[in-house]
Amino acid sequence: MSEIFAHRGLHTDERENTLGAFRAARELGVDGIEFDVRRTGDGQLVIHHDPVVGELVIARARAAQLPSHVATLAEALEACRGVSINVEIKNIRHTGEPTYDDSGDFATRVVATVHEANLSHAVIFSCFDFATCVTVRSLAPSLRVGWLLDWSKSTTRALVRAHDAGLDAVHPAHGRVGATAVGRARRLGLEVNVWTPNSPRDIGAMAALGVHAIITDDPVTAMALTRP
Repeated sequence: MSEIFAHRGLHTDERENTLGAFRAARELGVDGIEFDVRRTGDGQLVIHHDPVVGELVIARARAAQLPSHVATLAEALEACRGVSINVEIKNIRHTGEPTYDDSGDFATRVVATVHEANLSHAVIFSCFDFATCVTVRSLAPSLRVGWLLDWSKSTTRALVRAHDAGLDAVHPAHGRVGATAVGRARRLGLEVNVWTPNSPRDIGAMAALGVHAIITDDPVTAMALTRP
């Protein structure tokens, strides 16, 4: 049975990527929660999807300047305690991103915060940036790491690269996943955790393929469709 992860928490009634959304998802009974972590200009780790909040560029702002709904990583981990947690590290070379950390320090601090919360066993780290995934993998062999794939990447080819790097999973867009990819992943010992099937049809298709996890914006529907 595929696990159901609430993408950015349960954000139908709560603001996405907030403590309220995480607590609501946990109360719903999901298997896991996915959220995004960024680093502020003064080195704090905070939860937000986009690189900006209002007119503030997170990577150049002080944490104290951010709105109160922007939680710290430590707060988010505590709000998700008791379920699995997909921590997406927002570090990638992209025109829409104002900064990129190639030193490994950002990823190292994220991992350290998870260790400090005693939640390493519950977390899978993910990132679109392959080098960041490799950095996390190098920090400790026991950590779970998944390579987050954009639409342009072939899932089947990415599986081989992830396997060779010693990663644990790939996280492809659901539209790039079929029976061939899932079968190859099983042979390589990798999880396939898909984002973001939201319609009943797409959720049902992913569940029928037997993917390890469905990361969805509609966990209520996903649970209704996949739980007895």
